[in-house]
Order: sequence, then structure tokens, then C-alpha cells
Amino acid sequence: MRRSLIALTAFALATGTVALAGGHGGNPAVKARNAHMSLYSFNLGLLGDMAKGTIDYDAAKATEAASDLAALAAFTQSSYWVEGTAQGDVDGSRAKAEIWSDAAGWAEKMELMKTGSASLAAVAGNGLEALQGGIGDAGAACGACHKAYRGPRN
Repeated sequence: MRRSLIALTAFALATGTVALAGGHGGNPAVKARNAHMSLYSFNLGLLGDMAKGTIDYDAAKATEAASDLAALAAFTQSSYWVEGTAQGDVDGSRAKAEIWSDAAGWAEKMELMKTGSASLAAVAGNGLEALQGGIGDAGAACGACHKAYRGPRN
């Protein structure tokens, strides 16, 4: 819990700094959500590498990464998913316009990420098999959202 609070505090400070520096090279909302997505990727990547056996399973690190993933999913994101910041509208955005035209579908996928990552956080430290069994829903939630709402790299 303490590590999650520290991670969220660091994230809040980083995104606050981005917001204050909005005139310096990009839209602050896009920068904040890109930072958020990078943190998702970092934590899920670490867990995925453990689950695949690419790196050794470590219960403490798995617990921390899964807890951070769940905290990120629970984080209020409304201030950086702003209409007018879709791919093609602003530099650095890969968000498809469907995020705003299909708000219910997008909200459903965000909820899947919340529940999937919370379930993963509950089991990630209980052994490699528990991690392997629990990672699917969180990974599937990421993939479903990306498939529907993330545009290609430009």
C-alpha cells in the first residue's frame, strides 16, 4: 500500500508538472495520459515477463507491480481524456475519436481494467501459478481497449 501511495504521488507530481508546462512542447492532457499508459505498460510488462518466465518470479515485486497497476486503474483520468485530443487533433495522441463517440464502450473497457487489475493484485504474490492464472483479465482489458480505441503509431 505504501509503495502504491508513493508511486501515485510521484505520478501526480509528474503529471502536475506536465500540466504546468503545457506550453512547452505538447498538450498537457495528452502528456499526462501517455505517462499513465507508460506506467501501465511498465507494470504489466514486468508481470508478463514473470508469467512467461522471461525473468524470475519474485513475489514481492509481483505484488508491488500488480498493486501499482490496480492503483493506476483506479486513478481518476477524466482530466486528461479531453475531447479535441484525439489522434490527428494534437501531436503525440494515439487516442481514436471513438473514445468520445462511444463513451459507454470506453467506460466499460476502463471498468474491465479496474476489475482485472484488482483481481490480479489479489493473487500476484501467491506464486507463479497464481500470477499466471490472474494476469489474463488485466492483459485482455489492455488489449481490448487498444484494439478499439488506440490508433497506430505515426
